Amino acid sequence: MAQERSGNNPSGRGGRPARGNDQRRGGGSGDQRRGAGSDQRGGRGGSDQRGGRGGSDQRRGGEDRRGGGKPGGGRPYSRPGRPARDDRAPRTAEQAVYDGPDLPEDVTGKELDKQVAAQLKGLPEKLASRVARHLVAAGMLVDEDPETAYRHALAARARAPRLAVVREAAGEAAYAAGHYSEALAELRAAKRMNGATDYLPIMADCHRALGQPQQAIKLAQSPSVANFAAPAKAEMTIVEAGARRDMGQLDAALRVLEQAPLMNKSREPWVVRLRYAYADTLEAAGRPTEALTWFHRTDAIDAEELTDAAARAASLESASE
Repeated sequence: MAQERSGNNPSGRGGRPARGNDQRRGGGSGDQRRGAGSDQRGGRGGSDQRGGRGGSDQRRGGEDRRGGGKPGGGRPYSRPGRPARDDRAPRTAEQAVYDGPDLPEDVTGKELDKQVAAQLKGLPEKLASRVARHLVAAGMLVDEDPETAYRHALAARARAPRLAVVREAAGEAAYAAGHYSEALAELRAAKRMNGATDYLPIMADCHRALGQPQQAIKLAQSPSVANFAAPAKAEMTIVEAGARRDMGQLDAALRVLEQAPLMNKSREPWVVRLRYAYADTLEAAGRPTEALTWFHRTDAIDAEELTDAAARAASLESASE
């Protein structure tokens, strides 16, 4: 993301922490039966008013109501035609989630990553196609319109809640849209289903967003983190340092970052983000000279302008004049 939130948000809280192998990706009204009217049976001593012995049908003024008010009989209960669609009751919230947003016409579902699509093969063909289209739409919109992307992911989840890949997509879209409790619940569900640990950085940052830095640190110290690929490990380092800052532990945050490969010669985004987080934490700790150096080092490899390191460096230079 172009600018980290005051540098103290490792993931920007509007996007997703980078992952080592990110594969992103009727309730109308029922029949309204009308009763045909109760038979008004006469007293036992009088004439039978059901249209028998007295020679005339005495029910309701002598008309035979069984045919909808027309003489000549018919069914005892009439069933009116269904009302027009616009007159039906509105869709329930659950139905609205199931329907999801309108799908773009040019999205076929075939755009889905092959490894993700393979996980949908156990579904009926039409259902799999619908789920795939919602997942593709979610992936397309997650950066520019995360709320709509989240609704697409929820529509996919409503149809295939037992697929880990669907729960993962819902969790990531919820995270991008700022629904941190929902994101945490979805990613936990995905983790239970497939045992994957690459969701941990996002889950840890959700804990930060929910004011639970201790839980974020606990996840960051999970044994599985040691086996993460470099990008995922860097994200977890950034989240852990941020959690330390949330708790007012600036020195501890710096120590966490200093254990990371800050001087890696790669220009990949994870190195840019590590350096930026370190520079920002140095400034927060009252060490502007060192912070300026690291903002410059960040800017030097930030060809895609993922951060505002250049502006931060200029600000520090102006303040020192």
